[in-house]
Amino acid sequence: MTETVGIAVLGASGRMGRMLVDTILATPGARISGATERPGHPWIGVDLGVALGRAALGVVVTDEPIESFAVSHAAVDFTAPAATVFHAELAAQARIVHVVGTTGLEREDMEKLAAASRHAAIVRAGNMSLGVNLLTVLARKVAQALGPDWDIEILEMHHRHKVDAPSGTALMLGEAAAAGRRANLADLGVRSRDGQTGPRPEGAIGFATLRGGDVVGEHEVIFAGPGERIVLRHMATDRAIFARGAVRAALWGQDREPGLYDMIDVLGLREPGAGTPDR
Repeated sequence: MTETVGIAVLGASGRMGRMLVDTILATPGARISGATERPGHPWIGVDLGVALGRAALGVVVTDEPIESFAVSHAAVDFTAPAATVFHAELAAQARIVHVVGTTGLEREDMEKLAAASRHAAIVRAGNMSLGVNLLTVLARKVAQALGPDWDIEILEMHHRHKVDAPSGTALMLGEAAAAGRRANLADLGVRSRDGQTGPRPEGAIGFATLRGGDVVGEHEVIFAGPGERIVLRHMATDRAIFARGAVRAALWGQDREPGLYDMIDVLGLREPGAGTPDR
């Protein structure tokens, strides 16, 4: 791995962008090598440190991602689906690691990421935290161990400003539970219930979404069986956990073969013979 890894922060002015700047500056072996914002943003052409109200960092914010990618080893992306797909194509051309924490990606977006991953390493996860990814492993194992007479429900709550639902983390947990039953979430997922819905379909994985206040993120995977329930729960109280995970992924990705990876790979939790839904 390169001694000092240059990391570009995409969408540097956003909440996660600012947190990534702090995390990279505090991480040994990492440095900020680039920063981007959308065209017309007031930070364009300004030193990133100055834009943040601090001392200059020697990195000028640009609206041309390829300029940052050309001088970076990795790029961390918590932007929007369309922007992330665009970034993936450019990162693949530059042969740098692309760490994707963007949520709300549709199937066609994922297909484009998969195409880009043939040329460079992409680490994508609906959630970058260590605890959530451990929860994902547990959800898969519990679903695998329990029979079809156990119903699976996933409950998530986030702050009032979140724009996608269910959350990327909830879907990631649903995918893990479905994989534990050797099935696809697309065939089992139930995302809404209203009115006369009829009995619960056997094997369904249900989702419930709550929004309010400034909740960082809360997720529960509920296994409801005859006469008993198992509840796996994770509560995030500090968004810095996502930035720390993303930077860890950027460092891990150095010298990796092209491919589409996730945080299970980064944390070394991949079970032998258990691929991701995308590989």
